[in-house]
Amino acid sequence: MSVLTQKFNTKHNTAPFSKIKVEDYLPAFIQNIEKARLEIDNIIHSSENPTFENTIEALDFAGEQLDRLSNVFFNLNSAETSDEMQKIAQEVTPLITEFGNDIALNEDLFNRVKAIYENRANLNLSTEQATLLEKKYKGFARNGALLAEDKKIRLREIDTELAKLQLTFGENTLAETNNFQLHLTNEADLKGLPEGAKEAAADLAKSKNLDGWIFTLDFPSYVPFVTYIDNRELRKKMAIAYGKKAFQNNEYNNEEITKKIVALRHERANLLGYETHAHFVLEERMAQNPTKVLSFLNDILEKAKPAAKREFEQLAAFAKELDGIEQLEKWDGAYYSEKLKQKLFNLDDEVLKPYFKLENVLNGAFAIAEKLFGITFNEVFDIDKYHPDVQTFEVLDENKNLVAIFYTDFFPRKGKRNGAWMTSFKPQYIKEGNNERPHVSNVCNFTPPTATKPSLLTFNEVTTLFHEFGHGLHGMLANTTYPSLSGTSVFWDFVELPSQVMENWCYEPEALALFAKHYETGEIIPQEYVEKIKESSSFLEGMATMRQLSFGLLDMEYHGKNQVIENVKAFEKQAMGDTSLYPDVAENCMSVSFSHIFQGGYSSGYYSYKWAEVLDADAFAYFQENGIFNKEVATKFKDNVLSKGGTDHPMTLYKNFRGQEPKPDALLKRAGLI
Repeated sequence: MSVLTQKFNTKHNTAPFSKIKVEDYLPAFIQNIEKARLEIDNIIHSSENPTFENTIEALDFAGEQLDRLSNVFFNLNSAETSDEMQKIAQEVTPLITEFGNDIALNEDLFNRVKAIYENRANLNLSTEQATLLEKKYKGFARNGALLAEDKKIRLREIDTELAKLQLTFGENTLAETNNFQLHLTNEADLKGLPEGAKEAAADLAKSKNLDGWIFTLDFPSYVPFVTYIDNRELRKKMAIAYGKKAFQNNEYNNEEITKKIVALRHERANLLGYETHAHFVLEERMAQNPTKVLSFLNDILEKAKPAAKREFEQLAAFAKELDGIEQLEKWDGAYYSEKLKQKLFNLDDEVLKPYFKLENVLNGAFAIAEKLFGITFNEVFDIDKYHPDVQTFEVLDENKNLVAIFYTDFFPRKGKRNGAWMTSFKPQYIKEGNNERPHVSNVCNFTPPTATKPSLLTFNEVTTLFHEFGHGLHGMLANTTYPSLSGTSVFWDFVELPSQVMENWCYEPEALALFAKHYETGEIIPQEYVEKIKESSSFLEGMATMRQLSFGLLDMEYHGKNQVIENVKAFEKQAMGDTSLYPDVAENCMSVSFSHIFQGGYSSGYYSYKWAEVLDADAFAYFQENGIFNKEVATKFKDNVLSKGGTDHPMTLYKNFRGQEPKPDALLKRAGLI
C-alpha cells in the first residue's frame, strides 16, 4: 500500500517526502478519490434525517486523505516540480475537477443540505456553524446545483477545461522563465552591478560549466541586473526578455489560453445567472460587486495620479540630467529610481544588505511573533523535507504545546516557480476532541549564499519575508473547528491583511534592533539608516500605487465585462491606458504571464492587495497608538483575526478587533498621498 493512501505514520503526522515516489501519485489520487466518494455516498444514503452533524459537518471532513495528498502534490508542483510531475498534474487535475463537480452537482446531496439550510432558524447554531452551513449551501448554489441537467453537463465541461488551461498557463510561464539566460563574458558589461550579484552570476555560469556570468529571469538575478547595470542596451535586452514571457511565437505562447480562460469564465458566470465572472466572484467578497471595486480603485487612482505624474517627471528629468536620456523607458525605471533614491536619501540597497542576513531576518520575524503572540520557533532536524534547502521548525506556545509545523524554502532553483507564497501541507481543525495543528510553508526566491557571502537580502526582500510570514501566522495560529473555515480560508480581500500588516514592523526602529545586525561585525543598523528607510518608504509611492492599480483595473477589465477579446496585447494596452507612465514596448505583454489572475486565485481579486492596504494601515495605526509590541492589541488581533479564519464575516472580525470600520486616511497618509 502506498504511503500516500494512509495516515502518515510520522512525527506530528508530517508529510513523508523522502518515501514518496513520483509514480505513486496517480494511483494514490485514484484510490483517495474513490475513498472520498464512499464517504460522500454514506452521507447521501444515510437512513437518518439530515442534521447539521450528519450532513454539513460530515461533508466538511469528507475526503481528508485526498486533501492531504492534493496539498502535498500541488505544493511540490509549484516548489519542486519536474516534467514527470507536470505530466501527472495534467492527468490528475481533470479527475479532481470531475470529483468536485460530482459533489457540487449531486441533487440528493444538495437536497439534504437545502433541508438543513431552510430550517436553520430553528437549529440554535454557533456563529461558526451558521457560517459553515451558509458556505456549504452557497457552494452548491454557486456551483450549479440549481441548474437544469443540460446546463450541469456544460458546467462540468467548462470546469475541466479551465482547470487544464490554468495549469498549462503556469507551466508555459515557468518554461519561458527557465528557457532564457543572458551569458556575458566581458566584465566591462557588468559595470555598476554589486559584487554579490556578480558572484552569484559567476557561480551560476560555473554550475553550467561556462566561463563568465549568467543572468536569468529569476528575481534574485533579474532585479539587481535591471537596477544596477550601467549598460542601457543590456538592461533593455533583459527587460524585454522578461516582458515577453509566453508572448513569443513558440509552443509556450499563452495568448490563446488567456482568451479561452476569460471566455470560459464568462460563460460559466452567465450559465449560473451572473452578469460577469467578476459579479460571480465578488458576491463572496467584502467588496460585494464590480461597481464598488471600480469606484474603490478609481478613487485611489484620482489621489495617486497627480503624485505619480510628478514623480515620473522628476525621474525623467533626473535621467536626462545624469545621462542625457531623452525618453525614459521601462528598462530605465528601476535603474534611475535607485540612483535618485541614493541621491535624495543617500540610501543604497547595497549598503543596507549586510544588515539583512537571511537567518537574522527570519529570526527577527520569529522574535516579533514571540513578543506579540507568545510563540517560539525551534528548528528541528527529524522532520522530512522535500529539498535540502528547506528548513523545518516546531512552533510552540508559552506552555510548550505544539502550535504548528513551519517549513521555509527560500532559494530559486529550476523546479520552482518565481515569486513568493505561503501555503499549507495540512490545515488546522478540531475533530473528536483533538485540535489538529497545521503544517504551514513559506516559499520565496531570495539571493542564495555564495562562496564568500551568506544570503543578504535587499530591503524589498525583507518586507517580502515578513509579508509571507504574516500569511504563515494566519495559518499557524488558526483555531477553528472546521478545516474549510481555518487559517487563510477567508474572503479573498481579507486574506492580505495579516500579511501586509506584518510588513509594518520592518520600518520600526524597535523591531529592526532585534534583527538588523551587520553580518560581519554584529553592529545594529545605524539609526540614520533606519530614519532613511522610513523617509524613503513613500519614495515614488505614487508610481508604485499606479502600477498596482493598473493590475487591478486590467483584472477587472478582463473579468468585469462580457466581451470578446480579439487581441490580448491591444486589449491590455487599452485597459492600462489610464495608468500608463512609460511608453509601450511592442514585444511585451504582461497578461500572458499574469499568473495571479490566470493561474492563481486572484481573478477579479487583484484589487484586494490595495483593499487590504487600507485595512493594514488602519490596523497598524492602532498598534502605533498603543505601542508596536502592545500585548493587549496583539492579543485582540490574534483572537479576532488570526485565529478566527473564515468563521465570521471579515468586517465583523475586523470591528471586533479594531472597534470600528477601517478608514483609508492612514493608508493615504502613510503613502504620502495626502
